[in-house]
Amino acid sequence: MNFLPTLRELVLAYQAFERFSAPHIKSLGLTMTQFDVIATLGNQPAMTCKELGEKTLVTKGTLTGVLERLEDKKIIYREINAEDGRSQLIGLTKSGQKLFEKVFPEHVDYLNGAFGKLSEKENLQLFESLRTLRNIF
Repeated sequence: MNFLPTLRELVLAYQAFERFSAPHIKSLGLTMTQFDVIATLGNQPAMTCKELGEKTLVTKGTLTGVLERLEDKKIIYREINAEDGRSQLIGLTKSGQKLFEKVFPEHVDYLNGAFGKLSEKENLQLFESLRTLRNIF
């Protein structure tokens, strides 16, 4: 079985998604990585850096710098984890939560312009195919 055309299409689809999504996120005053972190922390209790890394698409090395910049902008806070003093909990500040409440729905609406072109059946098929592929790996 020749999977290379499928792999190429997957990569091209991801690149097309980034070309579509990134300019809108930039217009909101954020980078893709900052948006990913804010979207993950939004409406959630504070979490450890390890948990945040597992729930986002951000590598540990990149995450450290992004968190420092978001903390400097007073979008996130860090506090010692009472359950494990070796780790910190990271959460959104009040202004960070307000930012989330503004940018997240705006970006979801923007993405709906593309994903809305799929029928419910097509969306479900795509979801199941992508989940199957992820589970293989």
